[in-house]
Amino acid sequence: TAYFAGGCVRDMLLGTEPKDYDIATSATPDEVQELFPNSNAIGAHFGVILVHKDGFPFEIATFRHDGSYKDGRHPDRVTFTTPEDDASRRDFTINAMYYNPIDESVLDRMEGNQDISARLVRILGDPQTRYREDPVRMLRVVRFAAKLQFDIESETESAISACGPLLAEIPPARLFDEFLKLFMAGYGRPTLLLLLRYQLLDSLCPDAAFLIEKEPRFKKLVTQ
Repeated sequence: TAYFAGGCVRDMLLGTEPKDYDIATSATPDEVQELFPNSNAIGAHFGVILVHKDGFPFEIATFRHDGSYKDGRHPDRVTFTTPEDDASRRDFTINAMYYNPIDESVLDRMEGNQDISARLVRILGDPQTRYREDPVRMLRVVRFAAKLQFDIESETESAISACGPLLAEIPPARLFDEFLKLFMAGYGRPTLLLLLRYQLLDSLCPDAAFLIEKEPRFKKLVTQ
């Protein structure tokens, strides 16, 4: 079994051309590498194999269930499992859909298409639990809301206030990487407004947060 998964399905349903295509499969990493001998086991421990085909890169991941997140980023262990479990471990409902290219059907067990219609970013599971697993998910909420011009679902939003300080525990190099993703997506103003609203900018760029707070001209600019 193999499906297109995640962001490319979301983009197809939104009518935009996906930038990349991820594939989720029942095949184990060893089986994927047997099918594609020149593939790269970039994350075999997590069931992820990188395959280049006709000049395009594809990440192929085995359906999996994640264990606990003790390092705030990666699960301690993964168990290869079913599409249902694989969907439930993803970050947002809109990223938890699968597309079957054989019969052109969409598998949507987490009601992601419903949230696309409502233009909502909704985290899967209990928001505070998911943010504590990986605090960077709060920044991903902001990035997707700004990029897609979606609202943030109320519980997904309210948990950010309680969990925002957890970003201070993330290594600076990873925060910088996420900072680039936030501001290179082409939606700088809405991104900045959301970071300020949820008091997340201080963790990313303390000097900028201080300047905006203390300088009336900048404060007026971002509150217009």
